[in-house]
Amino acid sequence: MDVRPSFSAAMKRLCVIGLLAVALPIAACASTPDETATDGATETEPSEAAQPETAQPETAQPEVAQADATVVDVAVDSGSFQTLTAAIQAAGLEETLQGAGPFTVFAPTDEAFAALPEGTVEELLLPENRDRLVQILTYHVVPGAVASSDILPGEVATVEGTSVNLVVQDGTVQVNEATVIQADVPASNGVIHVIDSVLIPAE
Repeated sequence: MDVRPSFSAAMKRLCVIGLLAVALPIAACASTPDETATDGATETEPSEAAQPETAQPETAQPEVAQADATVVDVAVDSGSFQTLTAAIQAAGLEETLQGAGPFTVFAPTDEAFAALPEGTVEELLLPENRDRLVQILTYHVVPGAVASSDILPGEVATVEGTSVNLVVQDGTVQVNEATVIQADVPASNGVIHVIDSVLIPAE
């Protein structure tokens, strides 16, 4: 019996099966999305870190004092020292206190002057009392620019010629009986320490 045709047919079937076995995985791979390509697409998307930041407007900070403002200018611009500035002008000390200095000024507020006995300020502003007014005002001025952190307890000579007594306790500075309620207000020719009462030197 001749078996060659049967053997030949069997070989053809095996070849077809083998080809199908190879072709199916290839087709499956071709239909699967390319993970590498997907990852690449994801990487091209802009990240949050790459997004441009929106510029935020800066908040303007109020200036305590201008760089070229003297102690007199600061007192005038503040609005809290109207009596003091009027007294400085009446005493003829405006030009002196606008000089190079430097000065440390213990500046009484308007409320401090208002606490004086009735009629005291008006009397001091009279031309005939100018010498006494100059004496009182210069008693509030110490030569040099002394920051509150550099104040030491004890007697300190004033421009008037006599001394004030400084006391430092628990971070608070007292000048005679007055208390510093705001320290270290800067000026171009010195520093101002605001006090709550008027210093009166002995006549």
